[in-house]
Formats: sequence, C-alpha cells, structure tokens
Amino acid sequence: MYKKHLGFALNIVALGLFFPGILLTMFTFNMEMAANISGSSLTSSLINKELSIITTVKELWEDQRLLVAALIFAFSICIPLLKTLLLCIAYFTKSLQVEKRLIKFVAAIGKWSMADVFVIAIFLAIMSTNHAETSNSEQLSVFGFKIAFEVSTQTLSAAGEGFYYFTAYCVLSLIGTQLASSAIKTVAEN
Repeated sequence: MYKKHLGFALNIVALGLFFPGILLTMFTFNMEMAANISGSSLTSSLINKELSIITTVKELWEDQRLLVAALIFAFSICIPLLKTLLLCIAYFTKSLQVEKRLIKFVAAIGKWSMADVFVIAIFLAIMSTNHAETSNSEQLSVFGFKIAFEVSTQTLSAAGEGFYYFTAYCVLSLIGTQLASSAIKTVAEN
C-alpha cells in the first residue's frame, strides 16, 4: 500500500515541478557576429533568445509550423497533465476495477509521454552547439591598397532553470507512475 501513496506523492511533486519546467527558460541561445577590417572591429548580436517550452510552442505556432507546435504542446503539456489527472482520479477512486483501468491506461499513454524525453533530447542537441565558432579571413586589394578583413560568428547556448525543472518532472513522474502501477499489480495478486 505504501507504493500507492509514494507513487501518488511523487506525481504531485512532479506536477509541482512541471509548471516551472514549461514556463521558465529551457535554454538560452546567443549568436554573435564580429567583423574586423584593417584593425577596426564591429560586433553585432544576430540571435539572443531565451526559450521555454511555452514560448517555443508560441513561436512555432506564429511561424506557421503548426504540426511541430501541436506535437510539442500535446506531448510536453497535454499528455503529462492528462496523465497526472488520471493518476489522481485512480488514487482517490473507491473502485479497484476503475483504479486498475486508469493505471493501465496511464501506463499505455506513458509510452507516448516519452516524447517529454524526446523534447529534452532536442534541447540538448541544440545546446551542443555551445561555443561553436566560425571564422573567415580574406584580403582585398583596392587601388593598390591591401585591406584585410575577418568575419567570425560565435554561438553560445546554456540550459536554463526550466530545463532542470522539466527533467526532474520527467524522472519523478516516471518513478511515481511505476510505483502506482506496481501497487496495483500487488493488490491484484493478493
């Protein structure tokens, strides 16, 4: 019986981590360009973004990337909320049959909620561009004068607070669901 209570408690804690996970910055992304022309330099920020899951979905939607926005919204927001709601109903229901069905359904959609982990993997892939730098040097000759110029870009990215909250949510939610499922199997065997 303790597994049922512990699983429920972990899912409630996970839900508490979920909201900061989707609302806070998941990662920051900054790309700068620098140009040096005969000793003079110019630096400009090309991209400077802080993205959360919610802002990512919003930007994708506004850019008409509707399918990607809908998938991230469904897998990272809707399914986790549905899963938590169903686990709460299962926890408080008096009917063992209803509880079993709900836990079984949550386990089935739990496979789909692995897309949460997929979203995290995408963010990690984006973050792997950290400190990527390109540089190109050229020399021009104009009216006999040689002008040297160099153009370089630097890409920096870092995980934000939302990344850690969302990762903690994913882990606790999976553990809590597994405990709840295990508790139902134990009750069914007795």
